[in-house]
Amino acid sequence: MTPPRLETTSERADEIARAALTRLATVEVDGLILYDVDAEGDRSSVPRPFPYLPMMDPAIFHRQHLSGWTGPVIVYRAVGKYPQSELSDWLTSADADRVLTVLVGASSRNQPVQTRLTDAYHLLAGLDRHPGLGGVFIAERHAATGREHERMLSKQAAGCEFFVSQVCYDVDHTRDVLSAYAYACQDAGLTPKPTILTLAPCGSTKTLEFMSWLGIDVPRWLQTEIARAADPLAESYEQCLTNAQILIAFCRRLGLPFGINIESLTNRKVEIEASIDLARATRDLLRPA
Repeated sequence: MTPPRLETTSERADEIARAALTRLATVEVDGLILYDVDAEGDRSSVPRPFPYLPMMDPAIFHRQHLSGWTGPVIVYRAVGKYPQSELSDWLTSADADRVLTVLVGASSRNQPVQTRLTDAYHLLAGLDRHPGLGGVFIAERHAATGREHERMLSKQAAGCEFFVSQVCYDVDHTRDVLSAYAYACQDAGLTPKPTILTLAPCGSTKTLEFMSWLGIDVPRWLQTEIARAADPLAESYEQCLTNAQILIAFCRRLGLPFGINIESLTNRKVEIEASIDLARATRDLLRPA
């Protein structure tokens, strides 16, 4: 989930947190991911389909409003937004027994930043105690270069203990990078780290446009199916569930440790509710036969 807007009052943030925890209680999730939203204005020359609105710091939202969540939480940090001193303060004060983090860099080389990703990695490596570190992997990059698994190995060597994917709609792209990573680990005598595969239902052509802006590849046939469906959300939901089945079976066959992350890409109530339904159905797929 993403934290509320920056302008949200403390009382309203508490209400949002309680509503989220009520939804999560119906799913039996193993952990929670809190995203750190950045403007990413340099990501594309195409205007952002949904306007960027500054969000509350996910670490503050977790500490001050989500105290009712007692399970593991992965807190994303868009490191370019923070000076190194602020990042260091959070990394050293976070509860390392149940808080993990994913450090992400700028969306483009031209984006002005306060801290570069490489510097954030060095900062974390120099700390005696810190949250478990995770990294992002993007199947679309692998489709373009064939080298995303090499980036994963480099991040693993730098201390990454798990990986989280961008939203997966093209399962062939995702299977390509997972296979390359698994066999590269085998060849190097390394134990592969857990990969968390992200799925998200899409309820409208506007959300499809946003996914494209984010760099998520949706096969052209599926874009057509969703856009022309009488119920785009139902069409997308069924495809997400099919993708979950395919990816779960693929990871099990590879012997690759994995998890499934379900998110909603927008704050539309119908898409949030669909993501909860998808998480519940995916949980059933993950149960032992």
